[in-house]
Amino acid sequence: MADEISRGFVDPEKQSLLNHHTEKHFTAGEIVRDIIIGVSDGLTVPFALAAGLSGANASSSIVITAGVAEVAAGAISMGLGGYLSAKSEADHYERELKREQEEIISVPDTEAAEVAEILAEYGVEPHEYAPVVNALRKRPEAWLDFMMKFELGLEKPDPKRALQSAFNIAFSYILGGLVPLLPYMFIPRAQDAVVASAAITIIALLIFGYAKGYFTGNKPVKSAFETALIGAIASAAAFGIAKVVHP
Repeated sequence: MADEISRGFVDPEKQSLLNHHTEKHFTAGEIVRDIIIGVSDGLTVPFALAAGLSGANASSSIVITAGVAEVAAGAISMGLGGYLSAKSEADHYERELKREQEEIISVPDTEAAEVAEILAEYGVEPHEYAPVVNALRKRPEAWLDFMMKFELGLEKPDPKRALQSAFNIAFSYILGGLVPLLPYMFIPRAQDAVVASAAITIIALLIFGYAKGYFTGNKPVKSAFETALIGAIASAAAFGIAKVVHP
Protein backbone atom coordinates (compact mmCIF):
# COMPACT_ATOMS: atom_id res chain seq x y z
CA MET A 1 0.00 0.00 0.00
CA ALA A 2 2.83 2.38 0.82
CA ASP A 3 4.43 1.62 -2.58
CA GLU A 4 1.14 2.30 -4.31
CA ILE A 5 0.85 5.67 -2.61
CA SER A 6 4.39 6.63 -3.57
CA ARG A 7 3.74 5.61 -7.19
CA GLY A 8 0.38 7.37 -7.32
CA PHE A 9 -1.71 4.20 -7.70
CA VAL A 10 -4.03 4.93 -4.78
CA ASP A 11 -7.03 7.06 -5.56
CA PRO A 12 -7.25 10.48 -3.83
CA GLU A 13 -10.09 9.41 -1.53
CA LYS A 14 -8.16 6.42 -0.12
CA GLN A 15 -5.01 8.49 0.19
CA SER A 16 -6.93 11.14 2.14
CA LEU A 17 -8.26 8.50 4.53
CA LEU A 18 -4.77 7.12 5.09
CA ASN A 19 -3.35 10.59 5.70
CA HIS A 20 -5.95 11.34 8.35
CA HIS A 21 -5.72 7.96 10.07
CA THR A 22 -3.16 7.54 12.82
CA GLU A 23 -2.40 4.04 14.09
CA LYS A 24 -2.13 3.88 17.87
CA HIS A 25 -0.25 0.70 18.61
CA PHE A 26 2.22 0.05 21.41
CA THR A 27 5.52 -0.72 19.68
CA ALA A 28 8.01 -0.83 22.55
CA GLY A 29 7.17 -4.37 23.63
CA GLU A 30 10.74 -5.66 23.76
CA ILE A 31 11.94 -2.76 25.91
CA VAL A 32 9.01 -3.17 28.29
CA ARG A 33 9.71 -6.91 28.50
CA ASP A 34 13.32 -6.20 29.46
CA ILE A 35 12.27 -3.67 32.11
CA ILE A 36 9.69 -6.07 33.54
CA ILE A 37 12.28 -8.85 33.81
CA GLY A 38 14.87 -6.58 35.41
CA VAL A 39 12.68 -4.67 37.84
CA SER A 40 10.60 -7.64 38.98
CA ASP A 41 13.69 -9.67 39.91
CA GLY A 42 15.50 -6.58 41.17
CA LEU A 43 12.74 -5.75 43.62
CA THR A 44 12.08 -9.31 44.76
CA VAL A 45 15.49 -11.00 45.15
CA PRO A 46 17.36 -8.29 47.14
CA PHE A 47 14.20 -7.74 49.18
CA ALA A 48 14.10 -11.41 50.14
CA LEU A 49 17.84 -11.39 50.86
CA ALA A 50 17.60 -8.32 53.09
CA ALA A 51 14.61 -9.78 54.95
CA GLY A 52 16.43 -13.07 55.45
CA LEU A 53 19.54 -11.39 56.84
CA SER A 54 17.40 -9.24 59.08
CA GLY A 55 15.72 -12.36 60.39
CA ALA A 56 19.17 -13.74 61.17
CA ASN A 57 19.86 -10.65 63.32
CA ALA A 58 22.49 -9.25 60.95
CA SER A 59 23.38 -5.57 61.22
CA SER A 60 22.28 -3.03 58.64
CA SER A 61 25.86 -2.66 57.40
CA ILE A 62 26.05 -6.39 56.65
CA VAL A 63 22.69 -6.26 54.90
CA ILE A 64 23.87 -3.35 52.74
CA THR A 65 27.16 -5.07 51.88
CA ALA A 66 25.48 -8.34 50.98
CA GLY A 67 22.64 -6.55 49.20
CA VAL A 68 24.90 -4.40 47.03
CA ALA A 69 27.00 -7.45 46.15
CA GLU A 70 23.86 -9.35 45.19
CA VAL A 71 22.54 -6.46 43.09
CA ALA A 72 25.85 -6.22 41.22
CA ALA A 73 26.05 -9.98 40.63
CA GLY A 74 22.37 -10.19 39.75
CA ALA A 75 22.57 -7.32 37.26
CA ILE A 76 25.54 -8.93 35.50
CA SER A 77 23.87 -12.33 35.45
CA MET A 78 20.49 -11.03 34.27
CA GLY A 79 22.10 -8.77 31.66
CA LEU A 80 24.17 -11.64 30.32
CA GLY A 81 21.06 -13.80 30.16
CA GLY A 82 19.25 -11.11 28.18
CA TYR A 83 22.20 -10.79 25.79
CA LEU A 84 22.44 -14.53 25.17
CA SER A 85 18.69 -14.82 24.68
CA ALA A 86 18.57 -12.03 22.09
CA LYS A 87 21.71 -13.33 20.38
CA SER A 88 20.17 -16.80 20.16
CA GLU A 89 17.03 -15.35 18.54
CA ALA A 90 19.15 -13.48 15.98
CA ASP A 91 21.18 -16.59 15.19
CA HIS A 92 17.99 -18.64 14.78
CA TYR A 93 16.56 -16.05 12.39
CA GLU A 94 19.70 -16.07 10.25
CA ARG A 95 19.71 -19.89 10.04
CA GLU A 96 16.06 -19.99 8.99
CA LEU A 97 16.59 -17.14 6.53
CA LYS A 98 19.40 -19.01 4.81
CA ARG A 99 17.38 -22.23 4.72
CA GLU A 100 14.32 -20.48 3.28
CA GLN A 101 16.46 -18.72 0.70
CA GLU A 102 17.90 -22.04 -0.46
CA GLU A 103 14.42 -23.57 -0.71
CA ILE A 104 13.14 -20.68 -2.86
CA ILE A 105 16.02 -21.31 -5.26
CA SER A 106 15.96 -25.14 -5.24
CA VAL A 107 12.21 -25.85 -4.99
CA PRO A 108 10.39 -22.69 -6.14
CA ASP A 109 7.19 -24.50 -7.11
CA THR A 110 6.87 -26.01 -3.65
CA GLU A 111 7.46 -22.64 -2.00
CA ALA A 112 4.92 -21.01 -4.32
CA ALA A 113 2.39 -23.66 -3.31
CA GLU A 114 3.08 -22.82 0.32
CA VAL A 115 2.35 -19.15 -0.40
CA ALA A 116 -0.96 -20.16 -1.95
CA GLU A 117 -1.76 -22.33 1.06
CA ILE A 118 -1.02 -19.47 3.48
CA LEU A 119 -3.27 -17.07 1.57
CA ALA A 120 -6.01 -19.70 1.32
CA GLU A 121 -6.01 -19.95 5.13
CA TYR A 122 -7.10 -16.31 5.17
CA GLY A 123 -10.05 -17.10 2.91
CA VAL A 124 -8.45 -15.83 -0.30
CA GLU A 125 -9.78 -17.66 -3.36
CA PRO A 126 -7.44 -19.28 -5.96
CA HIS A 127 -8.30 -16.73 -8.64
CA GLU A 128 -7.49 -13.97 -6.13
CA TYR A 129 -4.19 -15.28 -4.78
CA ALA A 130 -2.76 -16.51 -8.09
CA PRO A 131 -1.64 -12.98 -9.14
CA VAL A 132 -0.10 -12.45 -5.70
CA VAL A 133 1.87 -15.69 -5.94
CA ASN A 134 3.10 -14.79 -9.42
CA ALA A 135 4.06 -11.30 -8.29
CA LEU A 136 6.09 -12.66 -5.37
CA ARG A 137 7.90 -15.12 -7.64
CA LYS A 138 9.14 -12.12 -9.63
CA ARG A 139 10.40 -10.44 -6.46
CA PRO A 140 12.69 -12.92 -4.60
CA GLU A 141 13.45 -10.57 -1.68
CA ALA A 142 9.77 -9.83 -1.05
CA TRP A 143 9.01 -13.54 -1.43
CA LEU A 144 11.64 -14.43 1.14
CA ASP A 145 10.35 -11.79 3.55
CA PHE A 146 6.79 -13.08 3.10
CA MET A 147 7.82 -16.66 3.88
CA MET A 148 9.78 -15.62 6.98
CA LYS A 149 6.85 -13.66 8.37
CA PHE A 150 3.85 -15.74 7.38
CA GLU A 151 5.21 -19.29 7.16
CA LEU A 152 7.70 -19.21 10.02
CA GLY A 153 6.30 -16.31 12.03
CA LEU A 154 9.72 -14.68 12.36
CA GLU A 155 10.49 -10.96 12.29
CA LYS A 156 13.96 -9.70 11.46
CA PRO A 157 15.62 -8.82 14.80
CA ASP A 158 17.37 -5.54 15.43
CA PRO A 159 21.16 -6.09 15.13
CA LYS A 160 21.63 -4.00 18.28
CA ARG A 161 18.96 -5.90 20.19
CA ALA A 162 21.34 -8.16 22.18
CA LEU A 163 23.35 -5.31 23.70
CA GLN A 164 20.25 -3.20 24.28
CA SER A 165 18.53 -6.07 26.06
CA ALA A 166 21.56 -6.67 28.27
CA PHE A 167 21.72 -3.00 29.26
CA ASN A 168 17.95 -2.64 29.79
CA ILE A 169 17.70 -5.69 32.03
CA ALA A 170 20.86 -4.97 34.03
CA PHE A 171 19.99 -1.30 34.59
CA SER A 172 16.39 -2.16 35.54
CA TYR A 173 17.65 -4.79 37.97
CA ILE A 174 19.92 -2.25 39.67
CA LEU A 175 17.10 0.30 39.99
CA GLY A 176 14.75 -2.29 41.44
CA GLY A 177 17.40 -3.82 43.69
CA LEU A 178 18.33 -0.57 45.41
CA VAL A 179 14.77 0.11 46.59
CA PRO A 180 14.63 -2.50 49.42
CA LEU A 181 18.16 -1.57 50.53
CA LEU A 182 17.51 2.16 51.00
CA PRO A 183 16.11 1.95 54.58
CA TYR A 184 19.18 0.02 55.73
CA MET A 185 21.35 2.98 54.68
CA PHE A 186 19.60 5.23 57.20
CA ILE A 187 18.45 2.87 59.97
CA PRO A 188 21.35 1.17 61.87
CA ARG A 189 19.25 -1.61 63.40
CA ALA A 190 18.28 -4.13 60.74
CA GLN A 191 15.22 -5.34 62.66
CA ASP A 192 13.79 -1.82 62.41
CA ALA A 193 14.99 -1.24 58.86
CA VAL A 194 13.29 -4.39 57.59
CA VAL A 195 9.87 -2.93 58.45
CA ALA A 196 10.57 0.21 56.45
CA SER A 197 12.09 -1.87 53.67
CA ALA A 198 9.00 -4.05 53.49
CA ALA A 199 6.69 -1.04 53.34
CA ILE A 200 8.69 0.74 50.64
CA THR A 201 9.18 -2.40 48.56
CA ILE A 202 5.51 -3.42 48.72
CA ILE A 203 4.53 0.07 47.54
CA ALA A 204 7.11 -0.16 44.74
CA LEU A 205 5.81 -3.61 43.77
CA LEU A 206 2.25 -2.31 43.66
CA ILE A 207 3.25 0.61 41.42
CA PHE A 208 5.40 -1.61 39.23
CA GLY A 209 2.71 -4.29 38.98
CA TYR A 210 0.11 -1.69 38.00
CA ALA A 211 2.39 -0.27 35.30
CA LYS A 212 3.21 -3.78 34.08
CA GLY A 213 -0.47 -4.63 33.75
CA TYR A 214 -1.20 -1.34 31.99
CA PHE A 215 1.53 -1.72 29.37
CA THR A 216 0.97 -5.44 28.76
CA GLY A 217 -2.79 -5.11 28.35
CA ASN A 218 -3.72 -6.99 31.53
CA LYS A 219 -5.84 -5.73 34.39
CA PRO A 220 -3.56 -3.20 36.16
CA VAL A 221 -5.09 -3.57 39.63
CA LYS A 222 -4.96 -7.37 39.52
CA SER A 223 -1.39 -7.25 38.22
CA ALA A 224 -0.40 -4.85 41.01
CA PHE A 225 -1.69 -7.11 43.80
CA GLU A 226 -0.27 -10.27 42.21
CA THR A 227 3.18 -8.69 41.91
CA ALA A 228 3.11 -7.40 45.48
CA LEU A 229 1.89 -10.76 46.79
CA ILE A 230 4.75 -12.63 45.13
CA GLY A 231 7.31 -10.24 46.62
CA ALA A 232 5.70 -10.44 50.06
CA ILE A 233 5.67 -14.26 50.02
CA ALA A 234 9.33 -14.41 48.95
CA SER A 235 10.50 -12.02 51.67
CA ALA A 236 8.33 -13.61 54.35
CA ALA A 237 9.68 -17.05 53.47
CA ALA A 238 13.28 -15.81 53.64
CA PHE A 239 12.68 -14.03 56.95
CA GLY A 240 10.94 -17.05 58.47
CA ILE A 241 13.62 -19.52 57.35
CA ALA A 242 16.33 -17.25 58.76
CA LYS A 243 14.50 -17.10 62.10
CA VAL A 244 14.24 -20.88 62.23
CA VAL A 245 17.88 -21.47 61.30
CA HIS A 246 19.24 -18.61 63.39
CA PRO A 247 16.76 -17.95 66.22
